[in-house]
Amino acid sequence: MRIEEYPAEELGPALAAQVAEDLIAAIDARGRAGLAVPGGTTPVFFLKALGRVDLDWERVAVTLTDERWVPVSDARSNQRTLSETLFAGRAAAARFAPLYGATAEPAQSISAIRTGLEQVALPLDVCVLGMGEDGHTASLFPGSPQLAEALSPDAPLAMTVTAPGAAEPRVTLTLPVLAAAPKLYLLIKGAEKRAALERAMGADPMRAPVRAVLEAARDPVVFHAD
Repeated sequence: MRIEEYPAEELGPALAAQVAEDLIAAIDARGRAGLAVPGGTTPVFFLKALGRVDLDWERVAVTLTDERWVPVSDARSNQRTLSETLFAGRAAAARFAPLYGATAEPAQSISAIRTGLEQVALPLDVCVLGMGEDGHTASLFPGSPQLAEALSPDAPLAMTVTAPGAAEPRVTLTLPVLAAAPKLYLLIKGAEKRAALERAMGADPMRAPVRAVLEAARDPVVFHAD
C-alpha cells in the first residue's frame, strides 16, 4: 500500500488527474473503461474535478461502490450525488450502471442490478473507495450479518447488506469485484481517517473490512490530505 499526501485543496484534483490517466490507458488498451466511485461527502471535489476532464466519456462505464436503498430524489442517495458532481460535467456522456432499483426492497431488484453491472460496467479498470472511521469501505461494515459472505472469494457481484445503526438496507459491490480492479485508490481526508486506516491495517479484517480489500488488491494507493 502506497500513501500519497496532498494539501487539502489539491487532493480531489490530484486523484482526478490520476484516474483520468488510468481511464485513458484502459480505453487505449481495450476500447472501453470501467470505473467505480464512492458516495458520501469526501469524494465530492474529486468527482467534480473528474467530471470536467476532457476524455472519451462515451467509452467509459460508471457504477458506484455502494448505494443506500433510498429514492434518487433523497439527499442521501449516492446516485443523486453523482448526478450533481461527476455527471454535471463532460462525464454526463458516460454509461451508468445503478445500484438502486425503484422497488420497495432491494431483494426485488438485486438480480437486475447484477445483470446491469455485468452488461455495462464490469470488469472494472479503476475503483475509488472511501473509508469510515470504523474501518468500513463501500458498504462492507464491521458487524454486518452479510460481511463474511461479501468478503468471500465466491461472493456475488453485488449484495444487499444491512449495517448496525443504518436506517435502511444498502447494496454494495463485494470484495472480489472491488479488489479485481487493476487500479484501486482509497480516498481519505483528515488525521482521524489516517489514524483509522492505521488501526484497520492491524485489525482483524472482519472488524476492519477495508483491510481485506486493500490486502486483496494488486497495488492499492491511498490519497490522503490532513
